[in-house]
Amino acid sequence: MATINRANYHSLNQNAPVQPFGNHFAAGQSRLVDAIRWVNFGYWKYLLVIADMLLIGLACVLAYVVRYNLQWFRAVDAASEITFRSYLPMALTLVGILLFTFRLSKVYPYQRGLSLFEEVYAIAQSATYSIVILITISLFFRPNLDSRLIFLYIAIFVTILLGISRLAIALTLRWLRQYGVGVQRILLVGAGDVGRMVMRNIAARPELGYQLIGFLDDNPIKGRTNIGSFPALGSVDNLESLLGSNNVQRVIICLPWQSHRTAQRLLRVCGQASVRAQVVPDLFQLTKHQMAVEQLNGIPLISVSDASIRGWNLLFKRISDILLTLLGGLLSLPILVAVAFAIRLESPGPIFYGQTRVGKDGRTFRCYKFRSMVVDAEEMRSQIADLNEASGPWFKVRDDPRLTKVGRFLRRYSLDELPQMYNVLRGDMSLVGPRPNLPDEVAAYEQWHRKRLSVSPGMTGLWQVSGRSDLTFDEMVLLDIYYVENWSIPLDLSIILRSLPAVIFGRGAY
Repeated sequence: MATINRANYHSLNQNAPVQPFGNHFAAGQSRLVDAIRWVNFGYWKYLLVIADMLLIGLACVLAYVVRYNLQWFRAVDAASEITFRSYLPMALTLVGILLFTFRLSKVYPYQRGLSLFEEVYAIAQSATYSIVILITISLFFRPNLDSRLIFLYIAIFVTILLGISRLAIALTLRWLRQYGVGVQRILLVGAGDVGRMVMRNIAARPELGYQLIGFLDDNPIKGRTNIGSFPALGSVDNLESLLGSNNVQRVIICLPWQSHRTAQRLLRVCGQASVRAQVVPDLFQLTKHQMAVEQLNGIPLISVSDASIRGWNLLFKRISDILLTLLGGLLSLPILVAVAFAIRLESPGPIFYGQTRVGKDGRTFRCYKFRSMVVDAEEMRSQIADLNEASGPWFKVRDDPRLTKVGRFLRRYSLDELPQMYNVLRGDMSLVGPRPNLPDEVAAYEQWHRKRLSVSPGMTGLWQVSGRSDLTFDEMVLLDIYYVENWSIPLDLSIILRSLPAVIFGRGAY
């Protein structure tokens, strides 16, 4: 029987890159293909409702066991005389009420992009409303019900069980989307500020399952210039032909407000091709984190907030940097000593290497690293300029001849960057932030690249945990700007935790 690999997935979905996958699914190929179709066409969402009904029933059973069999927290008189059968009508009623409140609370239909916290909060909110309704009903039909505490147990178990199911769904979908299953193919119209905002959100959130197949723009330069791995596909007049030949499932229109007539025409083209089209409003190129919406008797009032890390957020980030860096320095002290000793043994020259880098708001600072190259490495750069493998104003060579043997190991596991903890304590850098670039690299920036300079550079960042040196320069900038616009404490913690396996396994480092 043929083995299913990523190439098979590509032929089924036309979504995923073709990479070796292995022999995990050699058996049951037809069943897996059917499962792929269910995921792609969304039929699994009907199974979600059935699964929720079963889990709600299980929550009622567990609540009964805890309350009347185990009798936690408070004993029940004559508990042995109370049977689950007497609670069966209540359980069935609760299932119907919860399904109704899930719809109102937007638990249904299942939405991409919601965090686990948002999903669990919506479930807990619906469970609370449903239990209140159920208690009210029971007061009319069962006024002498022996225990009301069972309602609290039901709400808790419903939230826990459905929360676990949402976590399992998120992990399963994330795994499937790595192989092209359930991935939506998106065509972007407009490569201006708004279009790039969409690009960086797609690049930073691959778990959402969107694949940007390319973009269109009437500007002759933008329409022919790729942005990272996102290909330029010409002018917007190419839309109709692309819809018919590229299996496009969604079109996102990001044109400036002056082009509203063009946007209307493109919407009609998409409608005729039965392709879903959406428009991103050109409202100061704001993200959701930069907008605060209030209402004046139904009139939406939008205020603008600064996307940079400032005020109390900046203070909290700075205190966290100092405390975590001091802790990290103490824990890594033996490694620092061992690395310094290895560098001294292998080659003559200084242990540390200082280089001018560009930090927040374009200010330069001296960035320190363990020396990983020969002493005259900077003078040799012009001799190996033709070996540069990076795109844009960036210099990277996978097998750099200037690296020492120890330096190659240090680069592989990012140990050469440990002295940057000193830069963090000085305030030149942060633990998490954009990569600090060289002055000549910054001098070659395009205007939209410069937004990454609005925050302090970091020892690690979103680009490091998303591919490191395997990314193009534009992709790195898109991820850095996404970080600037969407900074939060959870995002910093997530990047720090994701940095550990990236460093341990040396993914994309050279």
